[in-house]
Amino acid sequence: MSTEGSAKAIVAALGANIGIAVTKFVAAAISGSASMLAEGIHSFADSGNQVLLLVGGKRSRREATKNHPFGYGRSRYIYAFMVSIVLFSVGGMFSINEGLSKLHETHELENAWLPLVVLGVSIGLESFSLFTAMKAAKEERGSVSLAKYIRHAKSPELPVVLLEDIAALTGLVLAFLGVGLTVITHNAIWDAIGTLAIGVLLIGVAVVLGIETSSLLVGEGATDKDTDNIVAALVATPGVDSLIHIKTLYLGPDELMVAAKFAVAKKATASDIAKAIDDAELAIRAAVPAARVIYLEPDILRDSKN
Repeated sequence: MSTEGSAKAIVAALGANIGIAVTKFVAAAISGSASMLAEGIHSFADSGNQVLLLVGGKRSRREATKNHPFGYGRSRYIYAFMVSIVLFSVGGMFSINEGLSKLHETHELENAWLPLVVLGVSIGLESFSLFTAMKAAKEERGSVSLAKYIRHAKSPELPVVLLEDIAALTGLVLAFLGVGLTVITHNAIWDAIGTLAIGVLLIGVAVVLGIETSSLLVGEGATDKDTDNIVAALVATPGVDSLIHIKTLYLGPDELMVAAKFAVAKKATASDIAKAIDDAELAIRAAVPAARVIYLEPDILRDSKN
């Protein structure tokens, strides 16, 4: 997995969102646009989310300790889950609250050209951020579809950035439509509707992120392809008669634990079994490099005639 690519995508998104957030807040203050304010909060929340992802990545690289013998790889999942909470509360709920407020207290926009210009520039900056994330994700997902990559990725950073950028671009379009229709119709209700739409969008993205990251937090096993490769490597090892059962678990995005029980011949000596275990570990790691923690238990099948 491209950790460097993930970091570049996060930094690119962070830089774009900080600049966009400041510009949106200024434009919202001058124009009084609720959609622009909602987008400013959205960009501010996204900036905080990128910081969380960077912090999570740094904390996950800490050395294993006595209290945490398997290391801190899952810190990346924890911080990714925190992103979904921030996006839901700070982004989504605030936007809906602001939209409902503007529905009851509508007023004409001032200097409406300003938010439209800012939104246009923001669309360009967010497009660059999304392009950077898509390029980094392409290196990881290969021929896998974007939807399947987001659903099954074990590294949470790029899927989070991708979903945020897609939501940001969609939100900008909604804000542009809200402000644009307000200017055309001279009815500020469109600005409020645009704000509500942005809130619903952010809550939807937050729910998707929450579901995906919570699944990683609970613990996911290897993909079907990796499991097949592990099994193939194990059963092909000299001294291994057959596989009895196997379980896998991701300790972090880049670290897979493999626990398996396999059958050996009744006449196998302790030396034969030890060699089979060592050879099997090497074969498994060669087949699936992420399999760094391996526990193998030899056994003898009761109906074995060897």
